[in-house]
Parts: sequence; C-alpha cells; structure tokens
Amino acid sequence: MLVAGFPAEAFGTNCYVVAPAPGEQCVVIDPGIGVVDRLDAVLAEHRLQPAAVLLTHGHLDHTFSVTPVCGARGITAYIHPDDGEMLADPAKGLSTDLTALFGGRLTWTEPEDVAPLEDGLVLKIAGLELIVDHAPGHTRGSVMFRSAEEIFTGDVLFKGSIGRTDLPGGSMTQMMASLRDKVLTLPDDLVVLPGHGPGTTIGRERKGNPYLREATTQNPNRGW
Repeated sequence: MLVAGFPAEAFGTNCYVVAPAPGEQCVVIDPGIGVVDRLDAVLAEHRLQPAAVLLTHGHLDHTFSVTPVCGARGITAYIHPDDGEMLADPAKGLSTDLTALFGGRLTWTEPEDVAPLEDGLVLKIAGLELIVDHAPGHTRGSVMFRSAEEIFTGDVLFKGSIGRTDLPGGSMTQMMASLRDKVLTLPDDLVVLPGHGPGTTIGRERKGNPYLREATTQNPNRGW
C-alpha cells in the first residue's frame, strides 16, 4: 500500500494520500489548511486519482480544504454524523478564542456530497479496505481508519500524547474509554499515523504513552 503524508501549512495537520499502488485511485485523509497545491503535487508525483476524502473528525484544521478537493473531482466526503454539523458550520467545533481568530476571514462552503461513517464499517474504496473505529473524546464523531498495517488516528492518539478534550464536544471520560476499548486492543506492530506529529506504533505507545498507561490501569485485562 502506498501512503504519502505531509503537514498542512497551519497547525501542522497531517494530510495523507493512501492508494494500493502508484498509478491507481486513492483516498485523501484530512485535507487541512493550505494543502491544495501540495496535495496536487503528491497526486501528480504518484499518478493518483482521488476517489474520496475521509475525515477523522470535523475540526477546521482537518477539513479546511475538503470542499475544493471534493468539488474539483466530484467525489464524496466521509465523516461521522456526530461531527457532521461542523461541515455545515466549522465554528461549532471551535473555542471562543479560535472562533475569534478565524472570525471574519473564513469563507466556508459545505461539500455537496457527504456520506456517513459508523463504527465497524468496512470502507471499500479505491481498491482499499479500511475499517472505521469510532473513538469519541476529542470530538463526539472522532474516528480512526485502520488497515492491516496502519491506523490513521486523527487526533485520538499521537506519539506520546492524545488530542485535547476541552473543545466543544470533547470529553476526557469518552477519550479514556476510546483508548481502553479501541486502541489498547490493537496489535503492537500496527503503525500509527496521527493527525499531528511523527508516526509511531501501538507497541511503543502502550509502553510509553502516559494516557495509554492510565487507560490500562482502568481495565488491566484489556489490550495485552
């Protein structure tokens, strides 16, 4: 499987392009702020044609370019329904400070074709099979996309940390449950490709991530 990732201009949000091989169709995961030109270059380099955009959650730094990417190619954007309102109004997922930061400078149009994601769904798109894991906590509709070798964790899990839970729709209680039930049950050799920062593995995070260690103590029989 071909995976090409790069950080967006703002907030360092990782945008990923995933395909079975060069010259094939692909999916785009989390096209953030200012990624269109870089994304076009990656697609041209590997001779890829996007078939869909997959969103790990509805925050603006992960969705900003979804409409131009989808609209230019007539493709569908996929998001969990619990975060769907943020595609209609991104301010619903922002703090007061972030709303003020973007306020008056944001022109937003919702994608024309939006499809829902649900827990356990097996997405069969562009010759790929990706399992959807609903993992609320960062937002109500946060999901991860999992293949046999990698998991795209969005802002659920980072190297050494997790996503913040203090924005609208966030919950530390839900986050810890997601870490316990959705992350700690995964195999150690699964590669973690997060929404921000460098990649890691489940095994490394199981040993060194303090939030996973805390989730383990809540139910020590899970994930080992």
